[in-house]
Amino acid sequence: MKRIGKEMDFFKYIHAVGTGVKGNRDLTFEESKDMMQQILNQSIPSEQTAAFLLGWRLKPETTTEFRGAVEACDAFIKTTTVANSIELGYPFDGKAKNPYIFPLVAKVLEESGLNIVVIGDELTPAKGGITIKDICTKIELNPNAHYFDRADFFKEMSDITDIRMKLGLRSGFNTIEKLPRVANSEYAITGVFHKPYVKKYVEIFSDRYKRFALIQGNEGTPELFSKGRLWISKGDAVDEIIVDPEHFGINYTKSWEAITLEESLNQLNNPSDEYMKLAKLNAAVYLFVTENAATIDEAWEKLN
Repeated sequence: MKRIGKEMDFFKYIHAVGTGVKGNRDLTFEESKDMMQQILNQSIPSEQTAAFLLGWRLKPETTTEFRGAVEACDAFIKTTTVANSIELGYPFDGKAKNPYIFPLVAKVLEESGLNIVVIGDELTPAKGGITIKDICTKIELNPNAHYFDRADFFKEMSDITDIRMKLGLRSGFNTIEKLPRVANSEYAITGVFHKPYVKKYVEIFSDRYKRFALIQGNEGTPELFSKGRLWISKGDAVDEIIVDPEHFGINYTKSWEAITLEESLNQLNNPSDEYMKLAKLNAAVYLFVTENAATIDEAWEKLN
C-alpha cells in the first residue's frame, strides 16, 4: 500500500508537466527535489519516471526545477576530494564524429600540477556516441587524470539508465548530470551548444564553484576543436572570449563522419602534431579557467 501511495503522490508531478500548455505548471524547488528523490529511489514505477521525463522536457524545465533536482542528487553522491582540480562536464551520450582529447590534455598539464576530473557511465540518449567510460576503461590515463564511474559514486542515477534508453530521448537529466561535483573541485567547465543555455547553466551551477566556465566545445563537450566562444561566470556577470585555434598556429580539421572506438583510441595513442597542438590549446584554456594564468595566451606561452 505504501508503494501505491507514492505512485499517487508522484502523479501530481506528471499532471504538472503533462496536461498541455493551459494545464501545465512549473514545479517549486521543494517539489522538484522531492520528484528527483522519488525517481532516484525508484519508489515509483518506471513508466511514471518515463512519463514525467517526457512531459518535463516538453513543458520545458525551469532553472528552479533544475536546482531542486541537483540538490536532491547531492544527497546521493559519494564524493572523493581531488585537490587542485577542474571538473570537466561531458555529455553521457558520447562523441560520435571526433576522438576525445582529454587524455592528451592531462599529459600536457602534468607538470603544471593541475588535475582533471572526468565522469563516465553507460550510454544515455540520444546521440549514440563513444562514451567517456569507453575511453577510460581502454586506455592508461596519466596520474593527473581522475576518472569516476557513476555506477560507483552515484548508483541511483546509473540505475535508471535503462529507463532512459527505453525512452530514447534527451531529458532534463542530460542537463543536470554533467557536473556532479564528485571530486569537490573548485573549478569546472562544460560544453554548450547554444548561447541561450549559457545563462541557464550559469544559474544552475556557477555558485557551486569558485570559478565556472562554459565553452562552445566539440559535440557539446568541454573540448575546443575549432573557433568558438568561452564564457567565464563572475557572479551575475558573464565574460565572453573568442578562442580561435588559428591564432595559435593550429590547423586541425575536425571530422564530420562517424568515428569508431578503435579510431578514437588510435588518435590518442598516436596523436598527430596538430592534434597535440590542439591538446595544448585546451590545456591553456583550463589553466586560464583555474586562474593559473591571466590570459589564454599567457597559458599557451607557459606550455610552449
